[in-house]
Amino acid sequence: MSTDLTAGTPAETADRFPTKIAIVVREDLATWQKLNVTAFLASGIAHASDDIMGKRYEDASANDYLALLREPVLCFAADSAGLARTRARALSRELPTALYTADMFTTGNDDDNRAVVRAVAADDLDLVGVAVHGPRKPVDKVIKGLKLHG
Repeated sequence: MSTDLTAGTPAETADRFPTKIAIVVREDLATWQKLNVTAFLASGIAHASDDIMGKRYEDASANDYLALLREPVLCFAADSAGLARTRARALSRELPTALYTADMFTTGNDDDNRAVVRAVAADDLDLVGVAVHGPRKPVDKVIKGLKLHG
């Protein structure tokens, strides 16, 4: 499947997916933080539905590799206000949403990550990343106005 990165959506093909995955990271993060946040958010999206994962891979030498997400992941950049707007739009549309907050950089494990999120009211979260998955049109409305990362 080809991807038209200038438009931010997969090119029109017979294989076009009915759903979309979008990851939005705060534009002022260090490169290692952007990559870390993107990886964590993608792992959350991998649990959005039972059919989101493709099949395992095998090379010509019969080596087995893990399955990947079945569809492209579009990565966007936003400021704090854009992240807050994205989160609010996604939740208002009841789309599967993952988040990463600045406080999560200070923890060392999953339990503490959940605790620092739980300690802050939704509108006060210091978001550094948000990911969303769902039908194309609602996801397009959630990410409206954002620019592809890069």
